[in-house]
Amino acid sequence: MNDDVRNIVLGVVAAGLSAALGWLARTYLWKRKLRRKQAFFGLPDNSESLLVVNREAGGPELSVMRHDVFALLELSALIKDCGAHAQVIAHDAAQQGFGERTEFCVGGPSSNRRMAAHLHSLLPGIRVNVDPEPGPDRGAFQIGSERYRLEPGKGEYVILARLTAGNTARPAFLFCGQRAITNQAATRYVARNHERLARKHGNNSFVILLKVVNSQAYGPDVVELVADVTRASQTPLPAVPARSTHRAS
Repeated sequence: MNDDVRNIVLGVVAAGLSAALGWLARTYLWKRKLRRKQAFFGLPDNSESLLVVNREAGGPELSVMRHDVFALLELSALIKDCGAHAQVIAHDAAQQGFGERTEFCVGGPSSNRRMAAHLHSLLPGIRVNVDPEPGPDRGAFQIGSERYRLEPGKGEYVILARLTAGNTARPAFLFCGQRAITNQAATRYVARNHERLARKHGNNSFVILLKVVNSQAYGPDVVELVADVTRASQTPLPAVPARSTHRAS
């Protein structure tokens, strides 16, 4: 074997080793990223999760708003990416305990009884105005001493929460919005920002308040983080009137 042939053979071998090492490195990084995503959402390979479906507020029991359907599709894609499975169940038929399976609960307390139960039991510092009569506080959130009013199409709020009952329990994700489009915005937000949320909060519980800006023009895509309200939402509400009112600009 002359020098030229030897150099060609060595070049081919080196290229093959480089390609193999590159593939192994990419596979390792992809698997590590997947494991982190699975840990954050509580969705290991072939695990079961629960999608709790709400109904259209004021509508028939089986009527689901279009944007809530989109929210469920966003979550279904996320669950599939984690290699897990989802069971869809109506809000008034979900009677399992908390932490048995990862749960994704969509909709406000007026359209989702499961959400109402979670807010009452786990987040006593949050109150949602479910009065069906028109008024400036209809649909408003009170979190601690702050009140966040709904301005349809201009500024709408949604609570995004990840709640756990211990290190071994599966988390429950709550998407509690003032309108259906805000539920979709929150599911899209967590799908896009789960890595940043995991870096900040780890696998601990958290509650954040988001604002959907100008949904009549931008749909569910423009979302602002208003505040981390974990502590306020877990502290029972005081018996004094809310001290301030937030309006969208």
